[in-house]
Amino acid sequence: MSDLIAQMQHHVSVRNFEATPLSAEVKQQLIAAAQSGSSSNFVQAFSIIEVTDLALRTEIATISNSASYVNQTGTFYVFVADLYRQASMLKAQGQSLAGIQNMEALLVASVDTRIAAEDMAVAAESLGLGICYIGGIRNNIARVAELLGLPEYTVPLFGLTVGIPKTKNQVKPRLPQINQVAQNQYPRAQFADLKQYDQQIADYYANRGSNQQQADWTSKNLDFFSAPRRPEVGAFLKKQGFTLA
Repeated sequence: MSDLIAQMQHHVSVRNFEATPLSAEVKQQLIAAAQSGSSSNFVQAFSIIEVTDLALRTEIATISNSASYVNQTGTFYVFVADLYRQASMLKAQGQSLAGIQNMEALLVASVDTRIAAEDMAVAAESLGLGICYIGGIRNNIARVAELLGLPEYTVPLFGLTVGIPKTKNQVKPRLPQINQVAQNQYPRAQFADLKQYDQQIADYYANRGSNQQQADWTSKNLDFFSAPRRPEVGAFLKKQGFTLA
């Protein structure tokens, strides 16, 4: 097994960082890694905003319910699905914006953004750093967009903390491949048979070093999807100019 694959298999989200800022050199390496990922038709439909202003970071941390590890970390980025540049091109040529307003265009931008962030995350961990994705910025996505001065045709998808880990959690057992990987057809019964995995996750939560609890994967998912989350996001996307058609 390569060192990189071994590193990836030991990934954990870090929520306890040292307060040491990252150097300009390290941050440049991380940004370069993020920019090096694949992009659909090379549209590069993402932007990265580093939040260095303390008051701004504090408000975003409060919105995301992650103040302890957003405020104390090496740096904090917000990843933005961004079709504003393409909108500007089309407007300058007097062309229709329909091609960037639909759901497919938004998916393209979202996938580009996610690839860039994961490339940054892998690069960070290769340098001995830790990361944590902050999806909680969507708890008030309109306010985050306002705070960052985002124009139309942009969506702040998530934040990313990067820093020197003070402590790390144990690696969570991933879904067995029999529940997630197949050939040619989708094996519905096989993928949905989670009894073995539920027991594995229950054992993990009961025996991990901190925050022990009685839960399994099914119970966690039932709780997470018990009601629609962040229903205001759809209205925000339409406000940003996306038709969602």
